[in-house]
Amino acid sequence: MVKPTLDLENSLWQKGYNYIVGIDEVGRGSWAGPLVVAGVILPKDFQIPDGLADSKQVRPAMRLKLSKLIRQSAISISIAQIEPREIDKVGVGRATHIAFRKVAANLKPDFCLIDAFYIKHFARKRQMAVKDGDKVCASIAAASIVAKVYRDSLMRKIHFKYPEYGFGKHKGYGTKMHQEAIKKYGFSKIHRLSYNLDFLFQ
Repeated sequence: MVKPTLDLENSLWQKGYNYIVGIDEVGRGSWAGPLVVAGVILPKDFQIPDGLADSKQVRPAMRLKLSKLIRQSAISISIAQIEPREIDKVGVGRATHIAFRKVAANLKPDFCLIDAFYIKHFARKRQMAVKDGDKVCASIAAASIVAKVYRDSLMRKIHFKYPEYGFGKHKGYGTKMHQEAIKKYGFSKIHRLSYNLDFLFQ
């Protein structure tokens, strides 16, 4: 497994960019609940902890441990969430960029490293889209962990409001269990109705 490094951050620090934010999103493909974007600025002396990786490759207990460690070590962290109705209104692509810009505006970094994306309407010379960023770049991997832990916690809380859907287990993604719940109960207020899920009733 490829381990994330601080190589990109180090090259940017050497060029005089002091505050470099790693940005990643979670929940783009989810059928319900918010889209969450996290930004993490790591210190220059950050020691990459064992197990830091793309959040999808890390077990939940380890993600929790890493998230606490990142929150203790980071210079600053920002989280933005876009609710389902806004996603329905503007589309998930635009919603993602709105959240990216919110995080960047809040942290005011010198440079942004983003997993796979450039931030629209943001200075191109102050950002880099990193392919497989959450696998190769420590700042982006850290943002991936923070975003995932935050959103999973949110979906567990939402589960108590809509227990029949099982959000605590699948976090809003299109599992068989989730599909069956939608067929039985229809859509809840937190489902993304723009995702053309009507095929479930055909």
